Amino acid sequence: MPLFIGEYTGKLDDKGRLIFPSEFRMQAGAANVQYVVQKDVLCAGSLAMYALDEWTKRSELARSKINLFTREGVRAWEEFNRDRVLVTPDEKMGRITIPKFLLEYIRVQKEVTFVGEDNIIRLWAKEAWKAGPEEDEKQKDEERANLIEKLLG
Repeated sequence: MPLFIGEYTGKLDDKGRLIFPSEFRMQAGAANVQYVVQKDVLCAGSLAMYALDEWTKRSELARSKINLFTREGVRAWEEFNRDRVLVTPDEKMGRITIPKFLLEYIRVQKEVTFVGEDNIIRLWAKEAWKAGPEEDEKQKDEERANLIEKLLG
């Protein structure tokens, strides 16, 4: 399992692609690692990026803790899996394409800060990383986080 350490800034190109930091590609230890990117449930205003192996472990753990035979459990599972995509850095430059709706969620203007937090990489709009999350985002995401935390924590 790769451990991601460090902070790196990347710029969106004209086609909406980002260059995934080469340091993180080296830390992953393989050229063709796939990543799951989603709105971060527990950290308002950011995206969470997991190596596919790590996502699989987290997904299995979540599924084992949620009762999918209750409405609350089904809702929690839906929230856990909402707004996620699979990305693979291209072999030549390590570019990744993150859908526009996810970049809009974190309010990216032109630059993204990648923050390595061991087994997760958080993506922030560069300006938001410096300033911290806005209150309205915190409120909305707090409800989602409470549900996930209640059922998985």
